[in-house]
Amino acid sequence: MGKPAIVNGFALKSFTTKQLGLDNPTTHVGADPLIRPAEQSSAISHKKICRAALDWADEGVRPYAGLHGGVSNRSHVSFPITPGAAGLRFPEDMRVQENLSTTYLDELRDGLPLSRAGACELLRCPDDELPALLSAALELKQRFKPGVVTYSRKVFIPLTNLCRDYCGYCTFRRDPGEPGAHTMTPEQVMEVVHAGEKMGCTEALFSLGDKPELIFTEMRDTLRHLGYKSTLHYLEAMCERVLRESTLLPHPNPGLLSAEWITRLAEVSPSMGLMLETTNVALLAPGAAHDNAPDKVPAKRLRTIEEAGKQSVPFTTGLLIGIGETIEDRVDTLLAIREMHQRYGHIQEVIVQNFRVKPEIPMRNWPEPRRGEMLRTVAVARLLMLEMNIQAPPNLSAPYYDELLDAGVNDWGGVSPLTPDFINPEKPWPHLEQLKTRTESRGYILRQRLPVYPEFLTKLTSRPGLLSEKVQAAADREGYAARLKAA
Repeated sequence: MGKPAIVNGFALKSFTTKQLGLDNPTTHVGADPLIRPAEQSSAISHKKICRAALDWADEGVRPYAGLHGGVSNRSHVSFPITPGAAGLRFPEDMRVQENLSTTYLDELRDGLPLSRAGACELLRCPDDELPALLSAALELKQRFKPGVVTYSRKVFIPLTNLCRDYCGYCTFRRDPGEPGAHTMTPEQVMEVVHAGEKMGCTEALFSLGDKPELIFTEMRDTLRHLGYKSTLHYLEAMCERVLRESTLLPHPNPGLLSAEWITRLAEVSPSMGLMLETTNVALLAPGAAHDNAPDKVPAKRLRTIEEAGKQSVPFTTGLLIGIGETIEDRVDTLLAIREMHQRYGHIQEVIVQNFRVKPEIPMRNWPEPRRGEMLRTVAVARLLMLEMNIQAPPNLSAPYYDELLDAGVNDWGGVSPLTPDFINPEKPWPHLEQLKTRTESRGYILRQRLPVYPEFLTKLTSRPGLLSEKVQAAADREGYAARLKAA
């Protein structure tokens, strides 16, 4: 039996040199793992061992708990740590993981992809290593879209706030008869749209509850009075009317959609969206954030996102942090989004949104994500998604929102000079002049974009029809908003 390798005083018998990616692995006897002799231990990089430990955790094997306390808390098989020739040093020493986040950043600079384990480690990095993480993310953002940060000048249209889901963090939804319960009429929709036109808006963002008519007779009566079979039929009609009677472009966020409805809405809007929020099904449990929210099942939301990809619809999605998910959940959500984009190429932007407490919600005593959490999550999103648009709503991170630019954000999302954020009404949008000033103070030009990003315009404008004509009329030669290039 070979001797265990001695690395920084540790005797490691479980990692094979081949599995650690080291050169010239030794042979092994029987079922024993490959072991490099102790006298050759100086050639073993402890960085590679730490990385292997975490990457193996991704594959369902857990290192000894003291080796790295930040590995996924799922059930795993432990590795033995045995005394070595240099004397026993207990894993609680923790020296094996020294500067581990720096190791992952070094490997990124060498062109190696960031693993799930590496992303989790970077989300846990201590404050003194945060500047290095932000620097790496910023460097990648500058390679992707140097010198430019975008936003969409919009009007926010809450078509209806009746909803069959009861998310623990939502203040938008209402039951019929509750104070503030409301479904807009077509005339009210167009009044907001035309007012937005006069203020240089180019996006009509439709937000609404998910299929409220399925549980509320009052909504069915309202739709019958308006002349529509369902909320989605009403939404479709309003998107078409906005398209025909204004210069604004609709961007609907209607919740779960079938393949048929994605096709129908894609005829009257250049883009659409659905937040994935999380891949953690445990948040559907009683008392959790998505308790009694049937449309928040991750698999159902992924199905909608995937169907949009099959139809090449420019799509907005993202994650919501601070609702009870783990570090691993955040990474898994980002990876699920990235995998969809790698498969279909249709994710036009990824939103990193932070939960904010409101006094009237069930989660009113829940802790909000701290500034450092937001910076780390944005930065890791950038490291995982090298050439994807990363957005963070500025009103939800005031007053430090401009610091998110240092973490790799390249878009502020929709900002309205007219309507409030009906989802977070207590968090007003920054004034557009302030947004411009604070963006420029970080060395960027602020550009107004359309609800669909410039790089996604070609497919839209190559098809004949009203939508194509409207998009071409709204865009400048570079694909940004033609009416106003900046606030």
